Amino acid sequence: MNTISSLLKGNPYPGRGILVGTIRERAVIAYFLMGRSENSRNRVFREEGDTLRIDLCDDGKATSTKLILYTPVRVCNGSIIVTNGDQTETICESLLGGHSFQYALSTRGYEPDAPNYTPRISAMVLPTGRYTIGMLRKSSRSVDCVRKYWSYDAQEGIGRLIHTYESDGDPLPTFVGEPRELALSGEPEELASELWSALDADNRISLYVRYTDLANGRFESAMRNKQFGD
Repeated sequence: MNTISSLLKGNPYPGRGILVGTIRERAVIAYFLMGRSENSRNRVFREEGDTLRIDLCDDGKATSTKLILYTPVRVCNGSIIVTNGDQTETICESLLGGHSFQYALSTRGYEPDAPNYTPRISAMVLPTGRYTIGMLRKSSRSVDCVRKYWSYDAQEGIGRLIHTYESDGDPLPTFVGEPRELALSGEPEELASELWSALDADNRISLYVRYTDLANGRFESAMRNKQFGD
């Protein structure tokens, strides 16, 4: 079976990534950021309660905050939401209004960052541990948005990984296929160390890992921020 290292090591630029899975009756989520420009690299993760947000590290260095500042992790109606953009809020508003994850994403499209047209990737983990991953990407033949969804039952020691790009390039090549299955083990700090070491040292920016107990909703987390010397 795939490992974190086999899927990420040696890849200079997978972009933004979401990992979801299960370890010992705990829902596992992870989110990572990578960046090539000074503006993109000028970011850090900050945890506030059960919410994760992205902040600027140095306000004076910011040239634009469009598409780079958002809330990647929230808990809504007992479900954990993880995304690579402001669609986090769209999903939460949908759930609170009695609608679905898929309905929320049907109102959104890929990012308007030509020529890359970065896909929007999102995940929702239910209180049972079952989870759905969604991807909104540009069609290869037109400007249409192609929406893909994959749902999985909680499986002990198994996770799925999706990221925005296959690797580096100009334009950046969009992730291909369905989320990649991999083996999971260890505690939050161990998983964070494994992920952080697998990400390209020049381009990694921030990483967040959370384990949520499916019985009571309590969670443990681990975080890395390159700007803070991690």
